Amino acid sequence: MERLFTYDDNHWMRLALQEARLAFEQGEVPIGAVVVANNKPIAQTHNQVELLKDPTAHAELLAITAATEALGGKYLTDCTLYVTLEPCIMCIGALRWAQIGHIVYGASDPKGGYNRWAPLAPHPKTKITAGILEREAQKLLTTFFQQRR
Repeated sequence: MERLFTYDDNHWMRLALQEARLAFEQGEVPIGAVVVANNKPIAQTHNQVELLKDPTAHAELLAITAATEALGGKYLTDCTLYVTLEPCIMCIGALRWAQIGHIVYGASDPKGGYNRWAPLAPHPKTKITAGILEREAQKLLTTFFQQRR
């Protein structure tokens, strides 16, 4: 009999942080995202705004596209998104339309995060968990912006 092993939020957030580090190395704002379904990653992405010259190429939006393609449908009700930074208002809107089941984020974004601008924007059934590996995510962002100044 095969034993089912379930990873915890820290495991998946570490994977999102790996994606954020890739973004950092590519000169992108270091935000990474992973979508998990049935305890398996179905999408792993990071910001690609500069690469694609597209202001909407946020990690979350790229993750939604990859995850819906992997599942063959437009809804992510049984999925969890792990993202290193609190989603912005654009991303939380898309996550609402995708009906994501659970959002787990690392660092809060008091200036640009959805909680400041639209705290009621997530889908009513979406569960949200904040602060997973927050220090690591915040440190990566702080280092990135210090190097840019």
